[in-house]
Amino acid sequence: HSREIQPIKWLQANDLQKEVYQHLAYYVPKIYCRGPNPAPQREDMLAQHILLGPMEWYLCGEDPAFGFPKLEQANKPSHLCGRVFKVGEPTYSCRDCAVDPTCVLCMECFLGSIHREHRYRMTTSGGGGFCDCGDTEAWKEGPYCQKHELNTSETAEEEDPLVQLPEDMVARAYNIFAITFKYAVDILTWEKENELPGLEMIEKSDTYYCMLFNDEVHTYEQVIYTLQKAVNCTQKEAIGFATTVDRDGRRSVRYGDFQYCDQAKSVIVRNTSRQTKPLKVQVMHSSIVAHQSFGLKLLTWLGSVIGYSDGLRRILCQVGLQEGPDGENSSLVDKLMLYDSKLWKGARNVYHQLFMSSLLMDLKYKKLFAIRFARNYERLQSDFMKDDHDRELSIADLSIQIFTVPSLARMLITEENLMTTIIKTFMDHLRHRDIQGRFQFERYTALQAFKFRRVQSLILDLKYVLISKPTEWSDDLRRKFLEGFDAFLELLKCMQGMDPITRQVGQHIEMEPEWEAAFTLQMKLTLVISMMQDWCALDEKVLIEAYKKCLTVLMQCHSGFTDGEQPIVLSMCGHSVETIRYCVSQEKVSIHLPVSRLLAGLHVLLSKTEVAYKFPELLPLSELSPPMLIEHPLRCLVLCAQVHAGMWRRNGFSLVNQIYYYHNVKCRREMFDKDIVMLQTGVSMMDPNHFLMIMLSRFELYQIFSTPDYGKRFSTENTNKDVVQQNNTLIEEMLYLIIMIVGERFSPGIGQVNATDEIKREIIHQLSIRPMAHSELVKALPEDENRETGMESVIEEVACFKKPGLTGRGLYELKPECAKNFNLYFYHFSRAEQSKAEEAQRKLKRQNREDTALPPPALPPFCPLFASLVNILQSDVMLCIMGTILQWAVEHNGYAWSESMLQRVLHLIGMALQEEKQHLENLSEENVVTFTFTQKISKPGEAPNNSPSILAMLETLQNAPHLEVHKDMIRWILKTFNTIKKLRESSSSSPLAETEGNIMEESSRDKDKAERKRKAEIARLRREKIMAQMSEMQRHFINENKELFQQTLEELDTSTSGAHENSPVISDAKLTALGPEQTRVAEPRQVVMCILCQEEQEVKVDSRAMVLAAFIQRSTVLSKNRNKITPDPEKYDPIFMHPDLSCGTHTGSCGHIMHAHCWQRYFDAVQAKEQRRQQRLRVHTSYDVENGEFLCPLCECLSNTVIPLLPPPRVLFNRLDFSGRPNLTQWIKTLSQQVKALHLLRNEDCASHSGHSEKMDQLQLPEGFRPDFKLKNPYSESIKEMLTTFGTATYKVGLKVHPNEEDPRVPIMCWGSCAYTIQTIERILADEDKPLFGHLPCRQDDCLTSLTRFAAAHWTVSSLSAVQGHFCTLLASLVPNEKNGNLPCILDIDMFHLLVSLVLSFPAIHCQDFSGVSLGTGDLHLFHLVTMAHIVQILLTSSTEENGMDQENTNSEEEVAVLTLYKFLCQCTGSALKEISSGWHLWRNLKAGIMPFLRCSALFFHYLNGVPAPSEIQVNGANQFEHLCSYLSLPNNLTCLFQENSEILNTLIESNNEVKRYLEGKRHAISYARESNKLIDLPDDYSCLINQASNFSCPKSGGDKSRAPTLCLVCGTMLCSQSYCCQTELEGEDVGACTAHTYTCGSGVGIFLRVRECQVLFLAGKTKGCFYPPPYLDDYGETDQGLRRGNPLHLCKERFKKIQKLWQQHSITEEIGHAQEANQTLVGIDWQHL
Repeated sequence: HSREIQPIKWLQANDLQKEVYQHLAYYVPKIYCRGPNPAPQREDMLAQHILLGPMEWYLCGEDPAFGFPKLEQANKPSHLCGRVFKVGEPTYSCRDCAVDPTCVLCMECFLGSIHREHRYRMTTSGGGGFCDCGDTEAWKEGPYCQKHELNTSETAEEEDPLVQLPEDMVARAYNIFAITFKYAVDILTWEKENELPGLEMIEKSDTYYCMLFNDEVHTYEQVIYTLQKAVNCTQKEAIGFATTVDRDGRRSVRYGDFQYCDQAKSVIVRNTSRQTKPLKVQVMHSSIVAHQSFGLKLLTWLGSVIGYSDGLRRILCQVGLQEGPDGENSSLVDKLMLYDSKLWKGARNVYHQLFMSSLLMDLKYKKLFAIRFARNYERLQSDFMKDDHDRELSIADLSIQIFTVPSLARMLITEENLMTTIIKTFMDHLRHRDIQGRFQFERYTALQAFKFRRVQSLILDLKYVLISKPTEWSDDLRRKFLEGFDAFLELLKCMQGMDPITRQVGQHIEMEPEWEAAFTLQMKLTLVISMMQDWCALDEKVLIEAYKKCLTVLMQCHSGFTDGEQPIVLSMCGHSVETIRYCVSQEKVSIHLPVSRLLAGLHVLLSKTEVAYKFPELLPLSELSPPMLIEHPLRCLVLCAQVHAGMWRRNGFSLVNQIYYYHNVKCRREMFDKDIVMLQTGVSMMDPNHFLMIMLSRFELYQIFSTPDYGKRFSTENTNKDVVQQNNTLIEEMLYLIIMIVGERFSPGIGQVNATDEIKREIIHQLSIRPMAHSELVKALPEDENRETGMESVIEEVACFKKPGLTGRGLYELKPECAKNFNLYFYHFSRAEQSKAEEAQRKLKRQNREDTALPPPALPPFCPLFASLVNILQSDVMLCIMGTILQWAVEHNGYAWSESMLQRVLHLIGMALQEEKQHLENLSEENVVTFTFTQKISKPGEAPNNSPSILAMLETLQNAPHLEVHKDMIRWILKTFNTIKKLRESSSSSPLAETEGNIMEESSRDKDKAERKRKAEIARLRREKIMAQMSEMQRHFINENKELFQQTLEELDTSTSGAHENSPVISDAKLTALGPEQTRVAEPRQVVMCILCQEEQEVKVDSRAMVLAAFIQRSTVLSKNRNKITPDPEKYDPIFMHPDLSCGTHTGSCGHIMHAHCWQRYFDAVQAKEQRRQQRLRVHTSYDVENGEFLCPLCECLSNTVIPLLPPPRVLFNRLDFSGRPNLTQWIKTLSQQVKALHLLRNEDCASHSGHSEKMDQLQLPEGFRPDFKLKNPYSESIKEMLTTFGTATYKVGLKVHPNEEDPRVPIMCWGSCAYTIQTIERILADEDKPLFGHLPCRQDDCLTSLTRFAAAHWTVSSLSAVQGHFCTLLASLVPNEKNGNLPCILDIDMFHLLVSLVLSFPAIHCQDFSGVSLGTGDLHLFHLVTMAHIVQILLTSSTEENGMDQENTNSEEEVAVLTLYKFLCQCTGSALKEISSGWHLWRNLKAGIMPFLRCSALFFHYLNGVPAPSEIQVNGANQFEHLCSYLSLPNNLTCLFQENSEILNTLIESNNEVKRYLEGKRHAISYARESNKLIDLPDDYSCLINQASNFSCPKSGGDKSRAPTLCLVCGTMLCSQSYCCQTELEGEDVGACTAHTYTCGSGVGIFLRVRECQVLFLAGKTKGCFYPPPYLDDYGETDQGLRRGNPLHLCKERFKKIQKLWQQHSITEEIGHAQEANQTLVGIDWQHL
């Protein structure tokens, strides 16, 4: 009731603040923090009642239960969504409409927006951002989803929301908000540990907390270990503490008096301060902690209250941003922001959320808040630098919410000079400089990297500010942008020339120099530099100013570099130029030249925006000194060439890495590409001869080309091969550079092209290497600031997409018509890519029967500013270089030259000819062609040495034998030369000449054709000759080794199959698999070879044992009840299998055969090796030797035992069949007597050991039964040993017990494994609609044969009496006797398991029966007996809904008989069964229900008795049922079994209580046929799963979001994987949730989908696991593991089926084994913690 009284007091109070504070001071410590453990439910309830309740009453002026809903109704719903994302929640961005990639939608808004149909990208949120739906500045179109569209009312945007509220309420809201907000801020930013701000308590308790705070330095393990020592708690408690500290940022670990808490504090500090700074611990007075807890509660409360009304939100914003009494930075919001880095995680989260839901949701205050944020920017950033929490926990992270809003960013640039602030702040944090003022980085330690990562977040902020580009410029914006540009130039100036390097000569460098930091900086800045240029391009004035500023800074940098540069004069071919003496290989050189490169970028923009042509007078183009511009970029390119030539090998890897990144797609745009541009700029402004001479000088090649015959001397004098090789590489590299300078004109502004041409060209060249997947292409293309490559818009024009199959991914292939654009010397190829592309293109040309020349493609014309560039091709120095190299090639002996050098020269000549041809074709009337390359190459050299003309040399080379490869290219050049000549003539004279020329050309083309044809003919004849020789040799070989081949052929005949041999006998007769009528099959000899010793041996009873590698595992694949508790394995009796098959034992094999003794030797070696390995290194292998595991020596398949190969075992125990064949009833009678006799004997045995023979006589033994007869074991010792080995292994794995070969349960487990394995294989075949026989892979076929024969022979090595005892028990479940009580009910026995066990244990009794009844008769009767029991089972449990299909009632005899049987059952069970009139229904149910049993039985008897399957069962045809019945010697009308043996029916169900309970609905039973188990159904769209996972919270740590939610694909449970909170103990080890789950759900094997990673996880046991590609693909046929690309993913049914098949075939463990063998890193993962 205080809820109503208190507010009335408050309404009358003079000093409200004092009243509220007194109330809080009294109650808060009474409610919060009353003991060592928090009790959040109780605290929340009391706080709501005593503290918040009154405030809500006061605010509403009435009961808040009415007041708040009223407010909500009056409020206009917001058109902003503003939903704050949880960790792991899916977010969506639209690549077509988002203004930048940070604009995201929540799932709900996305599904209701137009962007679903666009190219969207999905990611999972790291938590903390919010949904931008409704923000018109975030989306180019479609800013509202359907839900928020309704809220965009027509009213004026700017009306004040306070109008909606009653005035008195506004005043009250101000009061209460001001007090509570101030209270919360004061208490959270309070620094003293034991007094309070205006909240002194009357009675002061003296209790304290020892409070532990989170940091990002210490690991979970360290914290847990320390806590166990400091506050002596258990490990579980410590894990609890650590988890809470990690989640909330702090947790009290001790409660008590000051002394007690302080002692814990000192232990923690002492224990954690060794390596790093200690954990932060404080001893705090309990009332302070109480008030802080309530302060946070208040902030959350404020957040929820303002949700009711925009008016209240506006009031809170005003209260928060109101300047306090202390002037600047004294508002509550400022206080919190500036205290941010001192707050703990939980508090930060709460107040950031509040800011988001208040300040950022109110447009007016968002602006004011942005200004406060910008003003405090520097301080917030430096706090963040010192703070060790992640960026997303810092207030600095809000920059992403503010700076990405275009209008706010513009305003902050113009009004608060934000650009300059960010850059200056950035520069302040990089303080280390060298003498020239350049950045200098210390060694890149972990701490350095950590600090440096912090600093980089500033670059991100700069990127956000620049990301949306202005459309109109105000003078203010221009001024402030240029100010920011100045600051940016200062930053680049500090980078120009940083990390200079000098070539190591003599010895290798000792310490790799630090290079990573500089490159990281460059990489991060790449986008910013590009964006700066984009901004400049938008405004002509800005561009001109920026260009001037950049030039000035470059001049300053140059005057700073003095490399002892003395001038020298170079002269060649009558040209001379003055330059400086500088050797890259001797002086310092740096790869970092951002100022030069920025200038190059701006220079291109002058051309692109045409400013250069419109305002030449405003530009300082005349002041430019081209040699100065090109100097440093040229040095950089020479450095790359020298590194490539191997001259810098001693500088170690740091240099190799720098060169790699310089060309890498992440950096090249603002590094390598711009250096080429700078050279192009230089060439276009200077005499090309001068440029080439400077270039030769920098490449250190000037001497070779300027001095005649120097080349010859050089190669003879230099005996050092390396130097010659280096020189050649340098010449090649220089020619390559010239090709690039002339040929790279696909950037808008250099050539007359647009941006799509550039991307097309990149894609064409990537796909020329090989077809690529979408993701590979994206990686190979540069991304812009929106993470776009622009590929999708053009890919269709240049490539075709090929969909993927079951594995692999979709690929793009280049369209054939694009091949003509291929340029062998494309500048973005790496060396390896270039040679691959060359090979691929030549191969293509050969396939298309074209010549293999790869001529340079036609190029677009240059823009006017760069037009003079082409003259480099016809400059004297260039011609001199070409001539010299051709000369070397002609006189190829005397010179050191290389073919690639020649190839490059030919390419350059080709480029020049293409250029001239284009000039001529585009010729207008008045223009004179200035490009006269053809004339220049036709002229021979000057007087003194009269060298031949280039053309003449080419003609000579065309026939040179040592240049076969280049012939096509030279031919292409000469042809083009002729074409150009004609063009020239035609442009100058009559058009007549042209036709003649054509005729001439034709004839030469015919000659070409004829020549080619002749060559092809010769090649064909040669091939035929070789083939003839080879076949002759083969014949010869076969004749010599005749007997060998004869043998092989015979073997082939015998091995094809036993069935074929005796087929004439069988063909007409019907095949019967069991019983006295069983078809006799002559057993084929079975000869096999051991994979270890390669010896062959026949499988015989008395020979040495041969074995198959096998793997036994527990399995729940067929389980219908996964929740069954496994009984204690020591006491559990597995004799009956429940039909829910809750856990079976599966045996599989890879089918490879060894001698038993060879295997034994191999396994001992594996064990010995393992022991040695364990002493050396403690890692797991992919197999666990202690558990008997090994890899098959041939196929490395995981195995854990071996199955012996046996001849068919039943033949050994068959006796003569001379008695009349008893029917089932008689046979059962005899059998019961034998069983009874055995029981008596056994009891007697126990009672007395005397007078055995008299006892025998006293018993009325059935005729011919001799219980004292002991059968001699027919098998050899080694086979017996193997029988025991495999039997024990099955027992050990199946029951999870220690091996014990004496245990009577061993034979039961063996029979069970045989039955279960057959059942799984029958299910797989049924699910895939394959026929029962003829479709098994041979490894499964061999496995089933061996397994069945083994199970049938295993009783010979078990105790006879035990097996007899098992038989008696099993039989008693169908034919009750007085001895065996409490057996399971007929509904609770799996009949197939029962059948297998009965048939396989029967010989143990039969061997003592000499009455002449055959074993086959027994088999048949047992089979009939079990079949009858199964029919009863099916009829009792069949769900007989009679749907209206009775028109099919044909009243055939089967249906009538089934009805009769059913009625009879009704009588026996006391008519508890449902009445059914339709026999058709029953018969249909019965047939469907019994089919799986019959199929399994057919497989079983086929493998047991070796009778081949009739051809009808080997295909999927009609009447499968009848064919099966005939094969199994059953009547087609199954109910006949009952008519012949009616009294058996009673014994099957009488006296059975359970059946009655089931029929009365008191218990459950399995109904038939059992459905096949499948993996769970997955949604088509992956984001449904992400959403499901983001709503899943960890079941243990109260509502906390799980970090790695993982879905079990077998049962659909979501688990919290890979975290401490859900670890459980399993067999004495801590294991994660997934591993624990595999033991209950998959008996140790599991298949999971890790939702956040989109990755399938296979687990088996504790040490085995692997990742497997997920069944989700994007539109390009690729998986996205780790969700890095974010393309929409959809389920691929085929791939999911493949995973399901692996599971059904029990191949998961094998798959893991192969994966771990192939990839050693998987072995090191602690799978048990997942």
